[in-house]
Amino acid sequence: MFHIGPHRIDPPFLLAPMAGVSEMPFRVMAFEFGAGLATTELISAKGLFHRNKRTEQYLAFNSEVERPYSLQLFGGDEAAMAQAAVLAVEAGAQIIDINMGCPVKKVTQTGAGSALLCDPKRAAALIVAMRKSVQDSVPITAKIRTGWDEHHINCVEMGKALQDAGCAALAMHARSRAQGYSGKANWDLIGELKSALQIPVIGNGDVVSAEDAYLMQQQTGCDGVMIGRGALGNPWIFRELKTGKKYTPSLTERKDLVLRHLREHIRFHTNLDEARSDVQQRAVRSFRTHLVWYSRGLKDASFFRERVMHLDTLASVEQALHDFFETTHVDIRKSLPETESDEIDYRQAFG
Repeated sequence: MFHIGPHRIDPPFLLAPMAGVSEMPFRVMAFEFGAGLATTELISAKGLFHRNKRTEQYLAFNSEVERPYSLQLFGGDEAAMAQAAVLAVEAGAQIIDINMGCPVKKVTQTGAGSALLCDPKRAAALIVAMRKSVQDSVPITAKIRTGWDEHHINCVEMGKALQDAGCAALAMHARSRAQGYSGKANWDLIGELKSALQIPVIGNGDVVSAEDAYLMQQQTGCDGVMIGRGALGNPWIFRELKTGKKYTPSLTERKDLVLRHLREHIRFHTNLDEARSDVQQRAVRSFRTHLVWYSRGLKDASFFRERVMHLDTLASVEQALHDFFETTHVDIRKSLPETESDEIDYRQAFG
């Protein structure tokens, strides 16, 4: 457990803000399974001024479940980020997170995302300006990477600058901008960052199981762990982390959750763009990546994935799911490594 401003984050396991994934339906499920926080996908500061359908989709949240509501902004212009912070609070944000780690070129070339790693003073100025614009009514946090590339690892320098500027908590993906999502995350740097700062430090990178999350905490001393890939198709990871015990959902439970997520995903997109006649088909197609993730580790998943890639109606995908789950079973060869006992207590194992 740790705090971000007045907000208690308990348990200290967070869903990472992921573009195209961390929409309201998936965040709600993460909270329900036990996540301590689930931040929105990155939202353009300048895009907030236009409030088009896409921006409205990013901003939508469930006030009964998403407590606190954490909204992530990206941008490199001080004035624009300060004004965006005000709009974010008006939209209901209780925590504002700044993306200072996105490695995508269309983001970095605007001076945002990982580009801020090259200028800690400018990054700190964003924190100061945003805090001032909202009069410290909500905490401002940030997510960074270890540095621009292997020759410019400056996460500790960056962390100290942001802390001095009033950053309430700092998450770090333990890869450089140059690494993207390849190679291995350097957890040692998370430990160095934690040792250098007084504010909460949240580790991220190569956490694909509950065991990884506890191991990261043990090795680095970080206050919280942010899970990205490990939650894709597996929101049950937050149940394991909350209880400290391994959990394997039954096939019926898996199917029911996928169907629920599919329907809520379609409802979510339809409610925000009712004018488009093809909105359901577009929503079904955008859900295909989730179907790939949910089928991992199950027998004949490749045949199922091939089938659903050609479907674009709710009824057809529902039928495909029913057919698949009637015949599949857990494929041990493709599953993540199993522990010897389903009753293992992670918290006891890792002290």
